[in-house]
Amino acid sequence: MSHGTGSSSHKTVQGLSVNQDGACFTVAMDTGYRVYNLEPLAPLAQGSFEEFGSVRIVQMLHRTNLIAMVGGGYQSKFSGKMCRIWDAAKKQFVLEFSFDSVIKAVRMTRDRLVIVLTNKICIFSFPEDPKHLQTLETRANIRGICEVCPSNSVMVYPGTWAGSLQIFDLTTAGAAVGATSTPPTINAHKTELQCVALNHSGTMAATASGKGTLIRVFDMRSRQLIIEVRRGTDTATVNCITFNRDNTYLCVSSDKGTVHIFAIRNPELNKRITVANVGYLGSQWAMSSFTLKSECSSVCVFPPHSSGAAVKNAVIALCYDGTYHKYVFTKDGNCNREAYNVFLDITQDLEI
Repeated sequence: MSHGTGSSSHKTVQGLSVNQDGACFTVAMDTGYRVYNLEPLAPLAQGSFEEFGSVRIVQMLHRTNLIAMVGGGYQSKFSGKMCRIWDAAKKQFVLEFSFDSVIKAVRMTRDRLVIVLTNKICIFSFPEDPKHLQTLETRANIRGICEVCPSNSVMVYPGTWAGSLQIFDLTTAGAAVGATSTPPTINAHKTELQCVALNHSGTMAATASGKGTLIRVFDMRSRQLIIEVRRGTDTATVNCITFNRDNTYLCVSSDKGTVHIFAIRNPELNKRITVANVGYLGSQWAMSSFTLKSECSSVCVFPPHSSGAAVKNAVIALCYDGTYHKYVFTKDGNCNREAYNVFLDITQDLEI
């Protein structure tokens, strides 16, 4: 996902990613990579263009020194078909994984590495004794849709049919599977999936429709619909869906530049609007929302401490133009910006 651009051509952001506990985020750039602490915003590590070239994907393993990178951009030093693991403590690449097609996404857990290609997903043991465990054939997955639960072994990705979501247990990768076994599937939408998300415990999954208008939340055990909410009526590209830690709220951002916040546990907090001459009676609309720069893509995250009665509810939006926005919101729908910065302008020679 590289819809936005930085403050100048030499700072083009190609990818943004939040680590598994929501405490840090990585930036893949045409001029290398960076790692930041989310809150308070502070630089943790950076890699120069001279050493890394243009980087398209950067994924951090929790808050360890291991960082997965995939090259790409106007002057890449490494192939987009290769995932390299950088050890920031040793200051060297320690592992390489090569493929026959361009890598679309990378996901990591404490014992698995998942590489997403257009038509397959490759699973490896990682980081100890790295070896290939299994390859899953998939339908065309141009967007590299795949999510892994940060606290258990659940992985989801597009299923056999358009709009379906496949569920896979990473602990079974490489194990013998009966020929008649059918992987669990959620029939989420009638059109292709555009974006998916898992909650922190892997008990809920959220999906966006091909038009980006409807967001559905499913129970992972029963595979039944929990709630359906409406982002809007105009077609949009949904860039990010995220749950807060206690599953009370869901945040959705799109290329429209608007971030929507929905109440999941108490849906009566969501707004219900009847659009004239259109049959949206009964639809649940965002409890709260805020607007960023028009048509600027973003990745949103609930800060790890933004749950519970003793703290303010907050959402942080990380934009592809290099800006950082923190908004606080209330149950009655009020939403105000509390902090703003340009993270691309913050650099410091630190390691993780």
